[in-house]
Amino acid sequence: MLFAKRARKIHRILIVEDEPLVAFDNEHFLRDAGYEIVATVDTVPEAAAHIAAHKPDLVLADVSLSDGGNGLDIARAAKAKKIPVIFVTGSNLDGEAKLAMGVLAKPYNQRDLLATIEAVDAKLGGGKPKRVPKGLTLFD
Repeated sequence: MLFAKRARKIHRILIVEDEPLVAFDNEHFLRDAGYEIVATVDTVPEAAAHIAAHKPDLVLADVSLSDGGNGLDIARAAKAKKIPVIFVTGSNLDGEAKLAMGVLAKPYNQRDLLATIEAVDAKLGGGKPKRVPKGLTLFD
């Protein structure tokens, strides 16, 4: 009997990150892991435009952006299109975090970022994550 891998629910990812090195590393690492990166942007208007035009499967969003923008606005735009969001941040969000499926605390390593996406993918597929990274908080 052959055991096939479950088909991914997440293929296309939008990265919203204002730290250039983090954005660059995430984009290239996730592309090498087989994901399509819709775009890597650092402002709310750019993110909202990509959410509307390209409908990614997942948005990875920092909360505090360099232009003063707020990842919470990105999460609201994504939620309106039924697109899941993971906040990737060092900011304290309190109750507002539940606009997203979860929060991955900075700093994190690439293995934890990949495990985060896999955990979200499992939840979207109705399953349970195999591994939840130490810095990840998932919401129901």
